Amino acid sequence: MERACVLHPDIKNKETRRAPENSLAEAVSLAHALRLDIGFADVVNLRKPQVGLLFGKGKLEEIHEKIEAEEIGLVIIDGPVTPIQQRNLERHWKVKVLDRTGLILEIFADRASTREGVLQVDLAALNYSKTRLVRAWTHLERQRGGLGFVGGAGETQIESDRRAIDDAIVRLKKQLSKVVKTRELHRAARAKVPYPIVALVGYTNAGKSTLFNKLTGADVMAKDMLFATLDPTMREIELPLGQKIILSDTVGFISELPTQLVAAFRATLEEVLDADLILHVRDIAHPESQAQSDDVTDILNDLGITQEAKDGMIEVWNKSDLLDQKALETAQNTSDRTKNIQTISAITGQGIDTLLRDIEVAIEPPTQTETIRLAYSEGARRAWLFEQNVIDAEDYWDQGYELTVTWTPKQAAQFEKYGA
Repeated sequence: MERACVLHPDIKNKETRRAPENSLAEAVSLAHALRLDIGFADVVNLRKPQVGLLFGKGKLEEIHEKIEAEEIGLVIIDGPVTPIQQRNLERHWKVKVLDRTGLILEIFADRASTREGVLQVDLAALNYSKTRLVRAWTHLERQRGGLGFVGGAGETQIESDRRAIDDAIVRLKKQLSKVVKTRELHRAARAKVPYPIVALVGYTNAGKSTLFNKLTGADVMAKDMLFATLDPTMREIELPLGQKIILSDTVGFISELPTQLVAAFRATLEEVLDADLILHVRDIAHPESQAQSDDVTDILNDLGITQEAKDGMIEVWNKSDLLDQKALETAQNTSDRTKNIQTISAITGQGIDTLLRDIEVAIEPPTQTETIRLAYSEGARRAWLFEQNVIDAEDYWDQGYELTVTWTPKQAAQFEKYGA
């Protein structure tokens, strides 16, 4: 197991939503997701980043001493590191250095299981590597999990051949376009199924997969680990009143998600844009639950979510079993009262029944009431209306039936075509 340390640079006057100690804790969790052995983890205070080495000389030597004492082989820096800084730090400390973007790419590569997921990660990693060219990209042959940043076969240096990377990018894009077309066909097939799609979104480790398993009886990987779920999973479930829906579990979002991954996974996250209803799952027990929620909102906005979808979204406050009643009431009192919020525990099942009823109400299509006239000869169309249970009242006029109906736009359109 690779022995690593995690450093979070706390840069003075840099705007951030998070306390540095919470950011460090998240970075350590990311490292644990790769099964790394963490020797130490520190917040490093910086007045301003140094152009060549990020850290000042004194701090550089202080960290070097700890690296040697703890026998560290990999330094993870929770933030952006330029290619020059990475190269210089590796030379100075004589260890591998990985920034936040590289770490998340490595985790995604380790987690991807579908063909599309693997290709998307490879494409993102290549785009990231174009500015660096510091590692061997042997992972393209997919002989092992991961990208080769963290030890193993991909550790040797590569020849600086940008053309080879460009060729690989072109090849991957061609392969990915074929996979995406296949998935579009699957989506088109699903569109013919008259079931609404409900998508789970949320910060990574918010409990989406645990909730998904609770609602569907599926066995999706659900662990107390960042990015436990990467590839989207969809299941059909039946709501208490009989309405069937397709529930979709998606990759967890995270602060400062690498731009390469936002672009690469856009096709996967488009499942969210196609959804009839979005459930935003929040870890309400997390000390920075609101900051995580804001990050999710930012990414949804980047994806192009409509205002209508945002207005209809249900906020699912998960992990309520980890809070006492007073803390829960405080969270509820400080929440945005305009939002539709349901408090649950996916572990204990508390609040699940109420959430399901709320989903039923949310996906129920709008109705309209109007009066229509049918000739006596249109008995089949009148019978269809009775089958649909949309008739409120029936009267007669000199040539047939006068009906008051309350129906959905879809039923109205179906009626227009019926018998035409």
